[in-house]
Amino acid sequence: MTGADLRRPAALAAACGGAFALLAVVLAVHGWRPFGFEAAAVRWGVTHRPEGARSVAVAVTALGTDVFPYVLALAAGAVCVRTGGPSRGRERGRGQGRRTASVLLAPVGWLVAGQLLRQGLMRGFARPRPPAAGWAFDASWFAFPSGHAFTSALSAGLLAWAVARAHPRAARTATAAAALFTAAIGATRVFLGVHWPLDVLGGWLLAGCWLALGACLLPKLPTEPDSHRRRTRPPPDDDRAGHSRRQAAATGPATVLLSGRRTRCLPGPAGPSR
Repeated sequence: MTGADLRRPAALAAACGGAFALLAVVLAVHGWRPFGFEAAAVRWGVTHRPEGARSVAVAVTALGTDVFPYVLALAAGAVCVRTGGPSRGRERGRGQGRRTASVLLAPVGWLVAGQLLRQGLMRGFARPRPPAAGWAFDASWFAFPSGHAFTSALSAGLLAWAVARAHPRAARTATAAAALFTAAIGATRVFLGVHWPLDVLGGWLLAGCWLALGACLLPKLPTEPDSHRRRTRPPPDDDRAGHSRRQAAATGPATVLLSGRRTRCLPGPAGPSR
């Protein structure tokens, strides 16, 4: 990537990382206790949770953990491989196969690295979850930052990033779909009573920082369509010179003949030649 290409993701990583650090400091100063609006949001979810809404929320929140986020990350890698185009000629072979595998698995590896970071922070902060009496979904460990919010935002963001690189016209649609998916899962965490709202916000901020860092650090991939790759390239200078000589040799007699005819037909001072 060029310096201009790196500026935007670097700025986003700094902004999200700074906001996450500031949020963590605010919660630490508050003793990791919930603020009033957080307790009210969880209490509202507990008291307004009909069975149908609970079942839908459980189904949605399940998409933010286990296998599904890794499927999204693997799909992002597949889009990157597809964008790179097929290998040809000397590019084929074991080296190209290793490169293809590394591109395919790079988003998954970045997601795994992010999970390790998030788990370390969660254990270090050790913010308590809401009271277990209001839980409608199993939960473990601590609350901040939300693992479901982080995982869903990062995996969906990786796929949206890959799609935007492969098809720039679809960037807005992919980003909107990723944001909607992330927001739905984050809302279910509060609705099901297993996270405070600022836990979810912290997960989103950490995911935004990690995703932006990934956009800076993951290998740069070619993004032009395959049809552009298969266009006929101009011959090298030596071949071009040889081609010009052959063309001149082939068209020389005809050119001389036509030139002679044009000369004989040109009018002179005394009129046309006869």
